[in-house]
Amino acid sequence: MTATMPALDQNHGEVFTRRWVVDVLLDLVGYDADRDLGELRLVEPSCGTGAFLRPAVERLIRSAQNADRDLRSLDGAIRAYDLQPGNVRAARLVCRDLLAAAGASAPVAAGLARSWVRRADFLLDDDDDREADFAVGNPPYIRYDDLSNEVAVKYRTAWQTMRGRGDIYVGFFERCLSILKADGKVGFICADRWMRNQYGAALRELVSREYSVEQVWTMHGVDAFEEKVSAYPAITVIANKAQGPVVVADMEDSFSENSAKSLVKWSTRGRSAAFSGPGVKAHRLPHWFGGSDLWPTGTPARLALVEHLNDRYYPLHDPENTGTRVSIGVATGADKVYITKDGSAVESDRILPMAMSGDLMSGNFEWQGNYLINPWSEDGSLVELEDYPQMSEYFSRHPQLRTRHVAKKAPARWYRTIDKVHADLLARPKLLLQDMKSAIHPVYEPGGFYPHHNLYYIVSDIWDLEVLGGLLLSRVSQAFIEAYCVRMRGGTLRFQAQYLKKIRVPRPSSLDRMISAELKSAFRSRDTEAATRAAAKVYEIDLEEYELLSAGKN
Repeated sequence: MTATMPALDQNHGEVFTRRWVVDVLLDLVGYDADRDLGELRLVEPSCGTGAFLRPAVERLIRSAQNADRDLRSLDGAIRAYDLQPGNVRAARLVCRDLLAAAGASAPVAAGLARSWVRRADFLLDDDDDREADFAVGNPPYIRYDDLSNEVAVKYRTAWQTMRGRGDIYVGFFERCLSILKADGKVGFICADRWMRNQYGAALRELVSREYSVEQVWTMHGVDAFEEKVSAYPAITVIANKAQGPVVVADMEDSFSENSAKSLVKWSTRGRSAAFSGPGVKAHRLPHWFGGSDLWPTGTPARLALVEHLNDRYYPLHDPENTGTRVSIGVATGADKVYITKDGSAVESDRILPMAMSGDLMSGNFEWQGNYLINPWSEDGSLVELEDYPQMSEYFSRHPQLRTRHVAKKAPARWYRTIDKVHADLLARPKLLLQDMKSAIHPVYEPGGFYPHHNLYYIVSDIWDLEVLGGLLLSRVSQAFIEAYCVRMRGGTLRFQAQYLKKIRVPRPSSLDRMISAELKSAFRSRDTEAATRAAAKVYEIDLEEYELLSAGKN
């Protein structure tokens, strides 16, 4: 259950969690009746009517009975919050009835229930700053845009991770983390979008810097709630300690309570690297991914692959060490003007052969005859139009150039393209990649063509680009893109620079000559299977272990 804000009478952000999911979370954070829970403190930041409270209180009572502890000593063991008066009453009633059934007198049961459950805004309440050993729950699903301006300002002021256009559960993560004792744990089931959207960058940075991700269970197709919701839920457990091993699990629709019990046992007591059960596959990673960058997604085996290669190899984009650079072609701001098939439209030294997506369709570079009209000199400055009367007259026939934003900002430079044209790039051999494709599709361009904005390019000082192209053609490189890029409708991927830079490669000098020849041959023949087999030798990985045997298992 979740709470809400006073200003949101029509949107309480409530999602009801199934009992077995609650039990899983309590098990994963270690809220176990075999421990003396009366000496510990659990916080439920948005308790609703008691979906998490009931199992927690049941465990607390069993723990007290096991330890022969007086129920009256449990005053500080639980603190739960909600803003809806009806929810507070219902949650208190749950607590009172459980205590009474355990033998507490009516005054003691009622007093503990009132003490445990508060009507307050967890994100703004500062009356209780005691640290917690556990924080568990299902925080609210409310977009920042649905908050009143007053509440939104208060939240953003109090919790620095609440940036962009996200959900308030980000703030619940931050506050729960902030109150943890050493080795304390937060266990939430909520949307996992913060891991892979820009609005979660500050929270990812905070977690990576100060905490340890312990469990990430992706449950998108699992019947985890009492009602059907489109929330992309995940179970996430984060601890207040140095980063250690992480369990990542991916569930299918058939994942159930029995599967969950087996996975919990393996997660908390097992030592093997991988787990498979009805409706679930899991891997144990040695550590998690750092920084504010998007956290990767995919099957546990794929995440294990990405982490394995991140730890052992080097970024594809490495200008300092290998002179290898990933970038994007020129944006003109007016393609209909700057791109032409007329090679004599302007002066010959103002026109460049241009590479465009249509040139890549066959897998070999086949130029379709497009030119770029180039207003930039080799030193990076704009040429003077008076020195190029043919180009000046050409531009004057296109008054729309002056209405562009870039032209209005600098009226004297109205004829510039949005991006500068870098003269030294033209002659360099390149690998070109189209932005939107279902599979990675690097194409070798031997030099002499300038890339358009819908193409990304790779240049290198030391790589044989056809050998590198073989690595990029493999499903190992495809796995990196799939891990970091959210698929568009129809299965299309975005092969943008930010994702291409995530790919890891060896140092070229470390490659065996025969393997290099295999990669080059696979690239020239566009043989993804051969490229993947050769890449497996380079990276010393087992294709079956990492689900790379065939495209059908991607």
